[in-house]
Amino acid sequence: MTDLDQLLEKSSRTFALSIPPLDDSLRQQVTIAYLLFRIADTFEDAAAWPPESRVAALADFVRLLAHPDETEARLMAERWVASRPTEHPGYLELLASTPAVLAHLLALPERTMDVIREHVARSAEGMADWVKRGSNGDLRLGDLADLKAYCYTVAGIVGEMLTELFLIDAPQLAPAAAFLRARAAAFGEALQLVNILKDSAADRREGRHYLPSGVPLSSIFSLARTDLGMANEYIRTLQRQGAPRGIVAFTAVPVQLAFATLAKVEVDGPGSKISRTEVFLLIRQVNSALDHGRPAVRLPNEPPRSRLAELTSMLFGRP
Repeated sequence: MTDLDQLLEKSSRTFALSIPPLDDSLRQQVTIAYLLFRIADTFEDAAAWPPESRVAALADFVRLLAHPDETEARLMAERWVASRPTEHPGYLELLASTPAVLAHLLALPERTMDVIREHVARSAEGMADWVKRGSNGDLRLGDLADLKAYCYTVAGIVGEMLTELFLIDAPQLAPAAAFLRARAAAFGEALQLVNILKDSAADRREGRHYLPSGVPLSSIFSLARTDLGMANEYIRTLQRQGAPRGIVAFTAVPVQLAFATLAKVEVDGPGSKISRTEVFLLIRQVNSALDHGRPAVRLPNEPPRSRLAELTSMLFGRP
């Protein structure tokens, strides 16, 4: 896992924080899946490439997923890196490591491998469709339905894939499978909506206009809060059904961070982030809740305990 972990740390701050609590086998599966999604994201976001190059790279990637070949993977990776779709060093290193990530994928149990390949391919194909919709590489979403559809493509499908992996890993979740599947996409979409709101200014500079111009910003914040509420229902169901602690922590940490980020962006505007200290405290809050059998995610409108008890719990893990 060492090489995969290093690639993860260099390509995602949030997932590098939330994946480690998973048990070893699921942690490996989710890490491989995230890295594959990140490869596709890198092509979709390749501002330095014309749209036709992005679409071609996504199509090649989907073909490679369906028919893995070590030599072809190496040649594609070399071509992608030489064309420099991004200047992000972590993403370039990940593209160069495509053959290794695929080799790890092929070593997984067949059922798990098929789940990952199917969902990554669906997302990559959807990304290509969105790139084609842009004008000279400039993507503009027209309305709230467009925004929801885009978030489903790049993140809702991730939530669906994770749910299938959880159901394989934890058979005790089977009675709640229908409930979890019905909320899986909202779990992923919620995190993506928060990122879009946070990064909207930077995205505009690179020709990505995810916030529809005719939709009030308040409506998008409201949609994000609704999706986060569904994500919270998803996590609480995992807890009630006896999901392993690692699965609950893995899902709860990014959702708790998203609630905090959304509140900060709503007050301070795009580009604002929660501090490292706040991230640390929110992670401690999740772990303290799990230690003492409380819901892993606390909604912003839920009454807190006394300030002293809250700080003591977050800092020292005491009830």
